[in-house]
Amino acid sequence: MSAPARPAAVQAEPVQAEPVQAEPVQAEPRRAVPPGDGQPFAGLLTAMNMPGSAAILLNGSRDPNSGLTVLLIPPDAGEPRLAVKIATTPAAAAVIEGEARLLTGLERLRLPRVGGTLPRHQGAYDVDGLLAVASTVVPGVPMSTGYHSFRQTARPGRVRADFAAAAGWLAGLHADSMAARAPLCLLDGAGERILARWPDLECARTLAGQAGAVGDRLARASTPRTIVHGDFWAGNLLVSDGAVSGVVDWAAGELSGEPLRDVARFALSYSLYLDRHTRPGRPVAGHPRLRADGWGAGIRYAIAGEHWYGRVVRDFVAGALTRLGAPASLWRDVLLAGIAEVAVTADHPEFAAHHRDLLLRLTGEVRP
Repeated sequence: MSAPARPAAVQAEPVQAEPVQAEPVQAEPRRAVPPGDGQPFAGLLTAMNMPGSAAILLNGSRDPNSGLTVLLIPPDAGEPRLAVKIATTPAAAAVIEGEARLLTGLERLRLPRVGGTLPRHQGAYDVDGLLAVASTVVPGVPMSTGYHSFRQTARPGRVRADFAAAAGWLAGLHADSMAARAPLCLLDGAGERILARWPDLECARTLAGQAGAVGDRLARASTPRTIVHGDFWAGNLLVSDGAVSGVVDWAAGELSGEPLRDVARFALSYSLYLDRHTRPGRPVAGHPRLRADGWGAGIRYAIAGEHWYGRVVRDFVAGALTRLGAPASLWRDVLLAGIAEVAVTADHPEFAAHHRDLLLRLTGEVRP
């Protein structure tokens, strides 16, 4: 999970309160990424240059692999039709080009349950010397918008509905792409990566050993390989009528990988911001015994598995394990592995260090 430049819900909000008129742009098609079906060149150039078209600029992360995202609204359309990601650094260009390749690969697969919720690649372009990749816009409102509305996460019914929507979409994705089973591999090489990232920290050696023990427990089970989104959090899930109607930002995706990565990512990211709207040191509304007493308080609360929210998280992860043919008792280890993944992969150093320290604390508290 890339570190957010600011709390997660803000990322999904447009910078401009009203659409702005798009300036004419010179865009030349690139050959590096195969285009999708339809007329990608006409779709992008017409939307960007036609008089009366508009654009909405979305906030981006400060991470080095991030870019700008612009939603393009053709004249008289009333809603965005194309999403264009524009790279601002070479690292960002590699990431968004990789995402375009993945979307192209997804289009070649038969995905009857979730295919309609996926954006479709519409071409790669040079825009004033910067790589830009276009895709179709999928319908819905980011789940993070509701998440940060007044006391949304204090209401058990609404929280359960969010977890049910995420679980339903993941079940469809897994059913559409299930392949041969393999050992559960959430923590492969995590110990070595922890030591490589923090070679001068004594605590990294302790953590590498603890992560290795968690990985050993997980590896005794197996799961089928499936498509993996890779950054499955509320900001990337679009919802309509209580169901997931679109899933965006496939930059960390895999055509074949460990399905529990997405399960852990959703549960952890949802838990991380439970105390976002609570003053430091104060109780968090709707959650008995949860206080805003430091970074990761919501995750610690979730892994404890207590009270109504802990049961929601436990049932979400344990249910996915059961559905995938692995022991439900591994649910806490799955979450610990998810924290380790963020610690070793997050681009933002402080965000990674927060996860490292949280994992060090939790692995000393949680027993198999």
